[in-house]
Amino acid sequence: MQASRQNIKVQKIVATLAVILFMIKLLAWYLTHSVAILTDALESTINVITGFIGLYSLYLSAQPKDSNHPYGHGKIEFVSAAIEGTLILIAGMVIIYESILNIYSPQKLQMLQSGLFLIFVSAILNLGVGIYAIKIGKRNHSLALLASGKHLLSDMYSSVAIIIGLIILRITDYLWIDSAIALIFAIVIIVTAVKILRQSIAGMMDEADLKLLDNTVTFLNTHRNSDWIDLHNLRIIKYGSILHLDCHLTVPWYYNINESHSTIDELETKIKTHFGASVELFVHTDACLEFSCKLCQIDTCSHRKNPFIQKIDWTVENISTNSKHQLS
Repeated sequence: MQASRQNIKVQKIVATLAVILFMIKLLAWYLTHSVAILTDALESTINVITGFIGLYSLYLSAQPKDSNHPYGHGKIEFVSAAIEGTLILIAGMVIIYESILNIYSPQKLQMLQSGLFLIFVSAILNLGVGIYAIKIGKRNHSLALLASGKHLLSDMYSSVAIIIGLIILRITDYLWIDSAIALIFAIVIIVTAVKILRQSIAGMMDEADLKLLDNTVTFLNTHRNSDWIDLHNLRIIKYGSILHLDCHLTVPWYYNINESHSTIDELETKIKTHFGASVELFVHTDACLEFSCKLCQIDTCSHRKNPFIQKIDWTVENISTNSKHQLS
């Protein structure tokens, strides 16, 4: 719950910043009549909408489980990110349209110095809050916060490009540069939108996160206990800031229920130490079989049927299969 409250707090900052920056960019456009700044302001209207959509999704995902949502409400973050990506994509298309129109009917710009200063201020604010949102989003596994942070950074990049382009325009007096900047800006935000959509759809479809799996497997290999004879059928599903981890753990066949449960508790403690408290672990225990002796590292086992041959290092590939490991 602490992570959820932190996510909501950061998203409130993002939503508030979106409103402030929209007004700043609107003023900059009013002063300069630059189509590049207009498109930046137009993209900021999307920031306002998505900022509050993201805030609502984080509030909803933080709600406790209920009978209708036994795994919680975290999936709403993927929906929020998909909406945000779609709106960013639409903004990019509109920017391209406006830029092409301006190529044929360019407007003389005015008060560029004041406009450039306002855009510079907005870029600095976007950079600071964007980096912070991404940092917290990664720490708390929040896709909605990550999407907001990446959106702010893409906004910052486009603002920097606009500043550079308008400075060149001021020096050369080539009006077509204004439209060229806007077109480049549109391409950047369209690419950002596609990435956000791709990530949100992957989350909705419970696509395997190979980076997260690799991180988990590396940790388990490093901290494995000798009575974790085998671990397989590992699956990780993300629901907002909650990670659901399922696996089958092979333990000595002679362990009683309490001993098996103690082994699972030890595994859960290590996992939560690494990933934080927002992890739900569901472990199915299997009893070892005769072929397990060849890879079992328990030196004191009095029931061994075969000598130990070698330790099997777990990998993303072999730990994800639904079968016990064995040596050929």
